[in-house]
Amino acid sequence: MKSTDTSAGKDDRSLLADRTYAALLSLYGEAACTLDGKEDPWRLMVGAILAAQCTDARVNQITPLLFEAYPDIGSFASAETADIEPLIRSCGLFRMKARSIRDSARMLADRFGGEVPSRMDALLSLPGIGRKIANLVLGDGFGIPGVVVDTHCGRVARRIGLTDAQDPAGVERDLMAAFPRDRWIALGHLFVAHGRHLCDARNPLCEQCPLSAFCRHAAAGEA
Repeated sequence: MKSTDTSAGKDDRSLLADRTYAALLSLYGEAACTLDGKEDPWRLMVGAILAAQCTDARVNQITPLLFEAYPDIGSFASAETADIEPLIRSCGLFRMKARSIRDSARMLADRFGGEVPSRMDALLSLPGIGRKIANLVLGDGFGIPGVVVDTHCGRVARRIGLTDAQDPAGVERDLMAAFPRDRWIALGHLFVAHGRHLCDARNPLCEQCPLSAFCRHAAAGEA
């Protein structure tokens, strides 16, 4: 008779999650967001918008002058996008990003009392804000657990065998189910660090990676 017990698969994924977390901690320690100004939810949000298809290092070079010109939400809300654009041109997609930042500032001023909200639904109502940025702001800005799923996180999680989902929302659900809540904030940063240093999209360094002992990508010899 065919078993209907699905607990074994869940237990296997939980064990894999534990091994993954321990290995990543040993490699990177308490990995953190690499955007400057993360102690301020608004500055973190702006940095995250600018970081789309751009490195955090480049964003960190841009934001000091940007926030000198526009020090708070109110000043961004009253700005014209044409005035913001030259300050962020080097991060790419600058017109779209300037509009998202300005329009988000106006919505925050009009609907949220000039403050960044600490609720997922409210954050998702802002222009240019999806679940990745919302989870980053909630986690690093407010200490509210969430899993930030970017391309690094999704790639690493799939290679290890923690998810088969191709969409970020599916990856997020699988990781939230596999890892305890108190690990969610650090988790995304650890995956990003691993994706940048060893688990490269084109040339993963499996022979140098301690996760290769239990990673299905390495076991399949796909490197």
